[in-house]
Amino acid sequence: MNPVQLRAFHLVAREGGFTRAAAVAKVSQPTLSSHVAALEASYAVRLFERRGRALDLTALGRDLHDVTTRLFELEDEARALLSGTKALRRGHLRVSADNAHHAIPILAELRRTHPGLTFRLAIGNSAAVLQQVLEGAADVAVTAKVGPDPRLHAVELRRDRLILFAGRRHPWARRRRARLAELSGQPVVLRERGSFTREVFEQAIAGAGIRLGPIMEAETREGVREAVAAGFGIGVVFESEHRGERRFGAIAFADAALSVGEYAVCLSARRNMALVGAFMEAAARPGRKTATRRS
Repeated sequence: MNPVQLRAFHLVAREGGFTRAAAVAKVSQPTLSSHVAALEASYAVRLFERRGRALDLTALGRDLHDVTTRLFELEDEARALLSGTKALRRGHLRVSADNAHHAIPILAELRRTHPGLTFRLAIGNSAAVLQQVLEGAADVAVTAKVGPDPRLHAVELRRDRLILFAGRRHPWARRRRARLAELSGQPVVLRERGSFTREVFEQAIAGAGIRLGPIMEAETREGVREAVAAGFGIGVVFESEHRGERRFGAIAFADAALSVGEYAVCLSARRNMALVGAFMEAAARPGRKTATRRS
């Protein structure tokens, strides 16, 4: 097996395309393409589905990417061991998060202690974020939702609580507190299904037997904020994500403590890998919660 071809495949799979992979590898895109094509031809297999500019891994490609991810992480680990140090001088960490606000401080700390590292940050809802870790599409994640899964290892970063917020022209704009029951019949703006923000809120509403008014759904936090500002209804957000914009008034729940944790997460089987371990260690630095295995 040609290691150059295998690394070319790995970079394309990791970066999601030939252009980004070529930039990372510092080679031309045709060179990278020829290596991948040669690997596919050698084994008479197809590793990527090419649809115009879109590039997706085949089922075999996904399985091979799982293998190459472990292979090249172990290579980096061996290099560090042979050099007599565990210090990371280079590497690329794929991070998935349900909010950049919670992930960026950890990445900034890693950049300070390991300036040779590079990062890719993907933002999605909590369900998608965890799925990326489980499928190997992300090395680590920062999310509010971590279920009892023995495959996952988590570090609690902080506790957070849900609040409401309203546009300045809304009748609730000057309020500071509201009871759950007061939301009955009120128009509300929520994230899409799969969002942990929405899940926690809807559980509280259902438990209290409250029926909301019209619901507008937005796929991003920015979308929720803009819809609230435009008068579509009251928004729901975690307190740490509320930026204190002058356009909005923050409203605490008077009779419900909708508190949850925010976690740094990785696969338990990969927690001792150099890159993953460095991220989890940065997340667990003094001032943060200590590591907790989820089971």
